[in-house]
Amino acid sequence: MKKRLNLIVICADTWRSDYLGCNGNTWIKTPNLDRFAPESVNFTNVYADGLPTIPMRRVFFTGNSILPLEHTPEIRGSQPSGGAWRPLGQDEITITEILKEKGYRTGFITDCFHYFKPNLNFHRFFDTFEFIRGQERDYWRQLPHHLFDPKKHMPKHLWNPDYDQKMRQYMMNTAHWEKEEDYFCAQVCRSAMQWLEWNSQDTQPMFLWVDMFDPHEPWDAPRRFQEMYIDKIPYDRYLFGYGVNPKDCKPSDIPILKGLYAAEVTFTDQWIGKLLDKIRELGLMENSIVVFSTDHGTHIGEEGCVQKTHGLLNSAVARLPLLIHHPDPKYAGKRVNALVSGIDYAPTMLKALGVQGPKMDGQDMWPLVTGRKRKIHDRVFVAYEQHAAVRDLNWHYFQHVEGDDPGHGPALYDIRKDPGETKNVARKYPKVVAQMRKHLEERLGFALP
Repeated sequence: MKKRLNLIVICADTWRSDYLGCNGNTWIKTPNLDRFAPESVNFTNVYADGLPTIPMRRVFFTGNSILPLEHTPEIRGSQPSGGAWRPLGQDEITITEILKEKGYRTGFITDCFHYFKPNLNFHRFFDTFEFIRGQERDYWRQLPHHLFDPKKHMPKHLWNPDYDQKMRQYMMNTAHWEKEEDYFCAQVCRSAMQWLEWNSQDTQPMFLWVDMFDPHEPWDAPRRFQEMYIDKIPYDRYLFGYGVNPKDCKPSDIPILKGLYAAEVTFTDQWIGKLLDKIRELGLMENSIVVFSTDHGTHIGEEGCVQKTHGLLNSAVARLPLLIHHPDPKYAGKRVNALVSGIDYAPTMLKALGVQGPKMDGQDMWPLVTGRKRKIHDRVFVAYEQHAAVRDLNWHYFQHVEGDDPGHGPALYDIRKDPGETKNVARKYPKVVAQMRKHLEERLGFALP
């Protein structure tokens, strides 16, 4: 009896789609994913449904949107991030539960500490799960605080007490590091390689979800990677993480922040490459669906924004890289430019495995690959805290859903003329704004201010 296809998902956190060579970037080194791309289908027009971390994982695991319910004014007033950070409900059926019931051996390896906040329950139905502790501000280790001083690792104008607290915890968590193998993305990939070695020879099909927090902040790649992008590094260990007030960033900070992020991307690509090589070595490319993607991107200077900013729902933060390897070589190297949403991941994976799942909000995107369909969505929607967006192939519109807009909306971009989304043309095209607002209101289920 022929063994059923395996599913291996590699989810990195905060990976801008335009920071991949296979997506046209010419200055950031991502050789391993660039080598994986010709073996895979590259979906180039993919957008998150609900940001940030846990809301997007909910979308990935269930195939269902966090809209419209999550952003009604009643819920917005009672829970952060539209309520989408709530625990995974018993009535929410996940891809893990579906595959386990179909006889799959399920594994989950992650260093994303958000998964394990009280009662979130995203590890449910995995046979095994491994939580690698210490990322970002995970309250893992307590050491003498006076031994760690974030001020020695960053410009003085970026320091504040909140940043100090977060980065001091991170420094305590990583005080034992001695070599590159100690870094978090390395630990995650090494554990995933070991899991695959242990389980790949069994007749039982496998589902492995590998979820690494890198290249999310803190941007703290080994120095040799930082030196690829930064000529003069002013600190022995330059750290940049959450807690910095974006308003404190100067224009002169942006080039080095881009370099720090690029270094994190390249370092993470190296370890993803090692994991992909292990998958090849074990012969799993011949009988596995292998997926690479992320939950969202980030801002590094766009319209004055630093780090992901819900007040600017442009492609820098909302667009996702997506590479899907299928064992059938006829799909290798194809590119799909049709609109795809994060809600489409779960139904597509299940369909590719020949597994029948429940009705989901998402659609199977594989007909876009085979040519049976030219599109599966006329438009896609994105929500992040108080902001929501609608996008088609011509226009992108977003605004604050409650009217109080401290961000950069209402904003309309003409994607055909301005693919980088740099110029707000809302005043120039009021009829387009009205139509896009109507689409957004229909999806949200309430009138916008």
